[in-house]
Amino acid sequence: MNASSPSPAQNQVSPATLYGGVTNRRVTVRDLAAAKQRGEKWSMLTAYDALTAGVFDEAGIPVLLVGDSAGNCHLGYETTVPVTMDQMVMLSAAVVRGTKRAMVVADLPFGSYQESPAQAMHNAARLMKEAGVGAVKLEGGERSARSIELLTEAGVPVMAHIGLTPQSVHALGGYPVQGRGDEAAHQLLRDAKAVQQAGAFSVVLEAVPAELAKQVTEQLAIPTVGIGGGPDTDAQVLVWTDMAGMTAGRVPKFVKQYANLRAVLGDAARAYAEDVRAGTFPAAEHSFH
Repeated sequence: MNASSPSPAQNQVSPATLYGGVTNRRVTVRDLAAAKQRGEKWSMLTAYDALTAGVFDEAGIPVLLVGDSAGNCHLGYETTVPVTMDQMVMLSAAVVRGTKRAMVVADLPFGSYQESPAQAMHNAARLMKEAGVGAVKLEGGERSARSIELLTEAGVPVMAHIGLTPQSVHALGGYPVQGRGDEAAHQLLRDAKAVQQAGAFSVVLEAVPAELAKQVTEQLAIPTVGIGGGPDTDAQVLVWTDMAGMTAGRVPKFVKQYANLRAVLGDAARAYAEDVRAGTFPAAEHSFH
């Protein structure tokens, strides 16, 4: 091997950026760890079906989250709480089938891991075996550390989720910003360090003050993923229907809408309906003879 030839270790983790980098395999936890070491920020989007997942995969998004936010976005629930394991397995399998490069992370829904670490292991195994995901995500800091430890020891990569945890909406009384005040900030720091110690490969920080998210990011060796956590986390995640302007009505403060797909689809549907009403669709080129 000459001096310019890559070593086997270099082949395992691409020196290229996560966005538009290695394309001959899935993004892995090692790629994300290497990105943190390089100081490279990366993006994550939710996905719930093969079609949109394929679009995001082709766009170079390195990590796709099959979130239980599907309950709000696609299943018509008011919260994420009603989402079931069977639904998560079905949605996750579709996203895996629709992608080639992105790491696919799937949420463990409410009631699928809180009972015990053994319950968490059983359902995480379902997502990996039946859906083929590369990692799972679960909510909670210190309270979920034992489950994270068991999963990681068994070979299941875990993304933790602290700060605002939507599955606890009823206990929280809504979706308030978390970590304000000294006591709450100290607890969030403890939660972050607990999930890292338990073996999580990254942690989502949702709806926390930007200054606190920066502090957590600086103190952790694992990547932080912000959603309403300011600009200093290692990565950012958005629900794709919020990002693309599909969500009706008010969106959270932390959302930036990069398109207005709701208007585009509405215009297309109205144009189609008008063509049908006027008898101009289908035309000769759309008909068999």
